[in-house]
Amino acid sequence: MREYILKKIVISFITILGAVSLVFFIIHMIPGDPVENLLGEQALSVDKERIRKSLGLDKPIHQQYIVFIKNIARGDLGESLYRKGQKVSELIRERFPNTFILALSAMLISISLSMGAGILSALKKGTLIDTTIMAISGFGISIPAFFLGPLLLLIFCRWLKILPPPASQEGVLSLVLPSITLGFALAAFLSRLIRSQMIEVLSEDFIRTAYSKGLSKKRVIFKHAFSNILIVVITIVGMQFGSLLTGAIITERVFAWQGIGTLMIEAISKRDYPVVQGTIILISSLYVVINLCVDIIYALIDPRIRYAKD
Repeated sequence: MREYILKKIVISFITILGAVSLVFFIIHMIPGDPVENLLGEQALSVDKERIRKSLGLDKPIHQQYIVFIKNIARGDLGESLYRKGQKVSELIRERFPNTFILALSAMLISISLSMGAGILSALKKGTLIDTTIMAISGFGISIPAFFLGPLLLLIFCRWLKILPPPASQEGVLSLVLPSITLGFALAAFLSRLIRSQMIEVLSEDFIRTAYSKGLSKKRVIFKHAFSNILIVVITIVGMQFGSLLTGAIITERVFAWQGIGTLMIEAISKRDYPVVQGTIILISSLYVVINLCVDIIYALIDPRIRYAKD
């Protein structure tokens, strides 16, 4: 078990290093001079060279890369080009809680909706209820967030006026529409997964044995059937949480939610490269770390997984 965890940690470290390196070189390949973008084309050459030297852009690319990796190892993501004296890590620290709350809310909504819909659909297989749930889940998987978000805003904020604008970020109600938008596709996917897994488990011999012993339908469904698919559901949910963090970028833009996604889009529009690098590194690292944790938890729950992979 120790070797399995160590191998996973090494692979995750290499993946994060690769992602960090890729971000660095892609940022440096973007056309345009960040110093000119900062000072303007009419700035004096002396001023440009001074800023370029202060940012370390006068050094060869390999030296810049070494300095960059050393700074990352110390947790130093640099300073924003447009927010004088403000460190990138401080900007991320201010915005990340909003993104995390949004992703967590979306996850809770997804789990709640998918469990009810998936189990009900499996129990009513082949009926109108099953067909309706599958149709809605198909719609949920296919509809993009940039369409669903404005649609929900139009219905609930403008027409019905029963929810506050999410951009205000006032109380729990402002979380409702962004959370539904972000979590709807995941809820649709999970409901289909739970349905297929439940249908398979409900046809097993041990379920028929449980019924023959006189156990109630509720007890058989939740204690015997649903508990047998929990490993698969927990694994998918854990892996998808990282996807929700990355997917929050579009949702935050649609609802003007002040999180990491909005910060990154603002930085891209202003060509604030240190902030762009910092946000991408954070999101990619979190995604890898979350998947690492899921792999380890999965192996602890089901030892067959680690033996099969070994």
